[in-house]
Amino acid sequence: MATILVVDDAQTDRQLMGKIVAACGHKVEYAFDGEEALTKAKGLSPAMVLLDVVMPKLDGFGVCRRLRKDPATATIKIVLVTSKGSDSDRFWGRQQGADDHLVKPFTPEQIRQVIGRMIPGGAK
Repeated sequence: MATILVVDDAQTDRQLMGKIVAACGHKVEYAFDGEEALTKAKGLSPAMVLLDVVMPKLDGFGVCRRLRKDPATATIKIVLVTSKGSDSDRFWGRQQGADDHLVKPFTPEQIRQVIGRMIPGGAK
């Protein structure tokens, strides 16, 4: 069982992603904004972060950059989950350090698939 940090300022999206992660057999932790995400990522060392882009205080791109810059969090898998789905948004996300990109609205199957790709033993 891996720990997955779900970061989104929208409670509905946070809860939905959390339910899907838990159904895949993984432990779920939550953060509301980018600053909280950085603190929790450093303390928890999750296997993966499902990360919204548009958030208060620090956006998901900034979180990506900081996670990649810190040796303690540099290897965490980062998946942007955002309404920003253009090719340029995907490219920019990769440039900031994201491993993958899902566009909202997402389906439970898309979350399961990305977990399966990113985490050994993946999704059930």
